[in-house]
Amino acid sequence: MCQHHSASDQSTGNRVTYTTTYTVLDCLGSHAMANRGPSYGLSREVQEKIEQKYDASLEQRLVDWIVSQCGGNLEKPQAGRQNFQKWLMDGTILCRLINSLYPRGKEPIRKIPDTQMAFKQMEKISQFLQAAEAYGVTSTDIFQTVDLWEGKDMAAVQRTLMALGSVAVTKDDGQYRGDRDWFHRKAQAYRREFTEEQLRQGESLIGLQMGSNRGASQAGMTGYGMHRQIM
Repeated sequence: MCQHHSASDQSTGNRVTYTTTYTVLDCLGSHAMANRGPSYGLSREVQEKIEQKYDASLEQRLVDWIVSQCGGNLEKPQAGRQNFQKWLMDGTILCRLINSLYPRGKEPIRKIPDTQMAFKQMEKISQFLQAAEAYGVTSTDIFQTVDLWEGKDMAAVQRTLMALGSVAVTKDDGQYRGDRDWFHRKAQAYRREFTEEQLRQGESLIGLQMGSNRGASQAGMTGYGMHRQIM
């Protein structure tokens, strides 16, 4: 897109015409950065696939567990992905949830501020994620703050909460509240401890099974390529 301008050359007094060229992106760049609109094309297709992974039935199970686990006067949200997001996005319920999995006085998040400030709410989400990983949720099962705050991937949020519930059931330390069938127990490695005497006996047994070469010699053996004498 071009725009023509006119000006006077002070040295000659002649009128000079010059042209400024700019693109639509130059005009809209700042607005596009400030106001992010809906996704289109490929980005929209990707977002739709992510949303398809969201499980409505799993949502109900997670809501039931969170309400049971947190206790108090916590109210359930209306059904639906967006309502589930709004219910959790300020981070308060998530912080209460992780704290409820610890004995009184040992809660990982000491202070849960009631605030409408966006960065403070995202900070609470981040605190929950750190505490969840410290509790035993693997890093691959931890969602990103924007997944919840912006609703980018609520399926990932569900995955983290399911993993947290599974760890809580597996710990079986008396802090879990709710139906134990809501989550599966994680497989745990079986570890046996042996005494020094048992280890010594094991070494002796291996020696007997393998045989012994004590007292053996090469006497009477025929070297490679040599004829053996028969008496």
